[in-house]
Amino acid sequence: MRFLCAPFQIRLNGMLHSDDNCAMKEIARQLCLEHQLSFSKMASSDDNTEFMIDMLRECGLAHKTILFVLEEFDLFAQGKQRLLYSLLDAMQSLTSQAVVIGVSCRLDADQLLEKRVRSRFSHRKLLFVPSPLDDIQRLVEHLLVLTKDSGLPAQYITDYNSRLTNIFIDNKFKGCLNSLMDADATTSNILRFLFRAVSYMNMESGFLSMECFQKALSSMQRQPKTDSLQDLSILELYILVCMHRLEDKEQSSYNFTSIMKEYRSIQDAYKTSDKYSSTVCFRAFEHLLDRELISFGDNRGRNQALEYRSVKLLISSRELAQSLKLNTTCPAVLQKLLDRERYM
Repeated sequence: MRFLCAPFQIRLNGMLHSDDNCAMKEIARQLCLEHQLSFSKMASSDDNTEFMIDMLRECGLAHKTILFVLEEFDLFAQGKQRLLYSLLDAMQSLTSQAVVIGVSCRLDADQLLEKRVRSRFSHRKLLFVPSPLDDIQRLVEHLLVLTKDSGLPAQYITDYNSRLTNIFIDNKFKGCLNSLMDADATTSNILRFLFRAVSYMNMESGFLSMECFQKALSSMQRQPKTDSLQDLSILELYILVCMHRLEDKEQSSYNFTSIMKEYRSIQDAYKTSDKYSSTVCFRAFEHLLDRELISFGDNRGRNQALEYRSVKLLISSRELAQSLKLNTTCPAVLQKLLDRERYM
């Protein structure tokens, strides 16, 4: 008689474990923890790989399934993809009882795989689309509306539900839900939103208000990039607008030299007085890199001079437009340039 055991999960995240050596060490750590074995921090990557393969074989013989869940799967598909190859290759064994599940918001994540990895990939894909707003609102109502058997006074239940119904039909509330779903439409995020809304409830009245939901949404919409944009210099804003214009022109790769050409073209076209030397511009460029508002496009060209390395924007056009509006010293030409690009 065979007894089926619940699968053991090994969870990795591409933002933390995209480096193959780090990932193998984390797999070995979780395997040791599950099977009450001693984990060696000094073990090499090859040792950890061999240990993983041995454990897969032993678990297979014991009819125990191991489930590898790789969050941010597309990040594992960068570099040499040794981890993915090792996992999928080990699953080819007849004794192996393992499943690899990659989770990614990129629809083309499987196209990033190397040929040797893709040949071992089953190409089974499940696409989860966000729930429509009506379904989310029904979920919210189900969670917040009080039932008659909740043990609370009948009059309080009636008043509470009546006020809640008025909130649900308010366009401001629907706007809150839309904003929330635009950022993250998962059920767990909806639950966090409701928990925060309830935490803002007026304890004296005992009722939820529209303000509770607005505060909850505001607390969840962290905007560190927008905050960083507030105290930028005019020159730094010029550089960001130039980069945005280059990306709007679908320029696949550009660097500091390209940005300066765009900057000079703006100066020539609009005859502005905001003219700075290349040295000053380069210092502003470095400052934007330090604040992580822009970054290098890839790891290639590390030995190149900074002005020739490919770069990319780390802020959206909406965040940039908002920062220009909030900056009281921002030249009108910058806002004009950005608006023109957005609506052309």
